Amino acid sequence: MSAFHVMTKPIGPLCNLDCKYCFYLEKEKLFPANENFKMSDEVLETYIRQYIEQQDVPAISFAWQGGEPTLLGVSFFRKVVALQKKYAAGKAVSNAFQTNGTLLDDEWGAFFAENHFLVGLSLDGPAKLHDAYRVDKKGGATYERVIAGLRLLKKHRVEFNTLTVVNRLNSQKPLEVYRFLRDIGSGFIQFIPLVERLADSEAKKLGLDLATPPRSDQETRMPVTDWSVEPKQYGEFLCTIFDEWVQRDVGRTYVQIFDVTLGNTLGQGGGLCIFSEKCGTALALEHNGDVFSCDHYVYPQYQLGNILNQSLGQMVGSDAQRQFGQAKSTTLPRYCRECDVRHLCHGECPKHRFIRTPDGENGLNYLCRAYKRFFTHTAPAMRHMGHLLDMGRAPAEIMRRQ
Repeated sequence: MSAFHVMTKPIGPLCNLDCKYCFYLEKEKLFPANENFKMSDEVLETYIRQYIEQQDVPAISFAWQGGEPTLLGVSFFRKVVALQKKYAAGKAVSNAFQTNGTLLDDEWGAFFAENHFLVGLSLDGPAKLHDAYRVDKKGGATYERVIAGLRLLKKHRVEFNTLTVVNRLNSQKPLEVYRFLRDIGSGFIQFIPLVERLADSEAKKLGLDLATPPRSDQETRMPVTDWSVEPKQYGEFLCTIFDEWVQRDVGRTYVQIFDVTLGNTLGQGGGLCIFSEKCGTALALEHNGDVFSCDHYVYPQYQLGNILNQSLGQMVGSDAQRQFGQAKSTTLPRYCRECDVRHLCHGECPKHRFIRTPDGENGLNYLCRAYKRFFTHTAPAMRHMGHLLDMGRAPAEIMRRQ
């Protein structure tokens, strides 16, 4: 079958940190109290074999996340690489590894470099902004340990990018955050808007403190958490950074949402599920082999099966998963369907569609105001960069006009 993507959680929700805003830590409550969260050899080998065999494409990309995957130790991932070589069958195999960076050492650095892992480092900005929410189990600061991990990646010449969670606090300091990330050498920057609601009735039944994803037919009144980014501020955050980037950093620093917006402007697609018309091909695999529709939908009602008794291909192609993916488009409220920037946004992630449209319809994205502001503000520059590409020239030439 055609390509699909799986976010793999070989240590489940376990982490050595206790980030105040993390939505995944509490997923530990969804498993038995005596759960062993380390992925077994049986699950690991079954997954790697299926993931490679069941995609009819020449290149396969694995994504390892958590929790914190470094808790498994280098030996676990040596086993991963050996199994990938065993089942590759001529396909090119690559690995992306998301980490908080605090447990990295020379053994990790040498392993990543030797096996060409792309490492994503979670970093929310300079110390004061990072340490506001990203704390350890004792509530202590983690910034210095993350920066030590960053230095180690550079020492071993490991390819890395940064993932920044945009929250209520750091969203107020856009240039401080962006310049910091750029100046520490992050050549590829991902901004993830933090949006979580307090537990609804369904979440409370599961013993959780944060709400489950909204249904399209559901009116959701639960307020967002104090750390969630505010829509207006997120829009200003993106626009402010874009204005600096387009004047001096095009072609040197890559910001994921800018790249994706340019791709969608050109009608080529941006490769990011939240801004695609439909979803359903980016699933999540838990440590025990359970497969879920999406990383943000790891709840019992969205479990598709388990790879020990059902193939990944069957689950990706199942009626339940097709309906899940199509619902991203079919449940858009009229306000979105008639929007001038729909082709760039497509309603963003359904997880965030829990407010009402101006005419009272359910299902509007909480961040709608932010994206309208950003897509409208950047449209002239995006069109100009697209024109440069059409002429076979580099988008970076736009900086000459700024």
